[in-house]
Amino acid sequence: MTALRFHRVGLALTACATLFAALIQPVHGAAPAPAKPASQAAAAVSYHKVDVDGVKIFYREAGPKNAPAILLLHGFPTSSHMFRELIPKLSDRYRVIAPDFPGYGQSDQPPMDRYTYSFDNLAATIDKFTTKVGLTRYAMYVMDYGAPIGYRLAAAHPERISAIVVQNGNAYDEGLDNPFWVPAKAYWKDKSEANAAKLRPLFEFDATRWQYSEGYRDPASHVSPDSAVIDQAYMDRPGNKAIQLEMFYSYGTNPPLYPGWQAYFRKHQPPMLIVWGKNDKIFPVEGASPYLRDLPKAELHLFDTGHFALEEDGEQIARLMRDFLGRTVKR
Repeated sequence: MTALRFHRVGLALTACATLFAALIQPVHGAAPAPAKPASQAAAAVSYHKVDVDGVKIFYREAGPKNAPAILLLHGFPTSSHMFRELIPKLSDRYRVIAPDFPGYGQSDQPPMDRYTYSFDNLAATIDKFTTKVGLTRYAMYVMDYGAPIGYRLAAAHPERISAIVVQNGNAYDEGLDNPFWVPAKAYWKDKSEANAAKLRPLFEFDATRWQYSEGYRDPASHVSPDSAVIDQAYMDRPGNKAIQLEMFYSYGTNPPLYPGWQAYFRKHQPPMLIVWGKNDKIFPVEGASPYLRDLPKAELHLFDTGHFALEEDGEQIARLMRDFLGRTVKR
């Protein structure tokens, strides 16, 4: 009786094993899908500081050292934190580097009597930063303040630029013809305390929160509430709001450079992807299409979102970037 029971159990186990083997056979004789190579997985983000003329510049980096490089340049009042979710979406194919400008994020904030807070000087610092980290040729993602800094680099070193992704970053007069810039333009003409007083509310939390809520489809669900809090915490550091006011004054040096940047576009025809939050009240959609005058092959995509388009449409922008860079940047 016992032998018969064991015989039946053995038959049952054999049948189960046969069925399991059949279930795991490749369908129609196809080979099993190979495991995803480690090189295709997003590389871990690492955090560093490098000294540039006595100023420690913080940066985030991910991706293979020998891969094509992408330099991510942030806007106001944020930092490389704005790229926290974009970096892993690109780092399997590219070496991705995102610095914080002096006075922003985790980079040093030297006193104003020891460092000149201007777009010319920030661009000079970031130019030296690229040399320090070994970027001899790179694509750029420029946004807001990152655009006038990045375009200074491109105009000075056109041979280094492999492609440009611009997101709500201006290089044309049409992009500044809106109510947001009225008090700034008055300050450029007259650096008086009365004009400065009209700009100082832009450095307080209500204005920062507005940048992360105005024009978005569903900011409560799609925009991380941490972003405005983090940006404001950096601006609330002693001395930082004076730096921000000085940077607003320095922004007046950018429009006179627009013709030169446009000439760079026309002459060198860098591949350009334009991704724009069309509901932005700071750099509205009117500033996006003028790029096509000088770069007729540029690719323009408008998103139904606000100033920090990555917050709400980061997945779509990353997919567009991967396709665009895959076609335009040689590996």
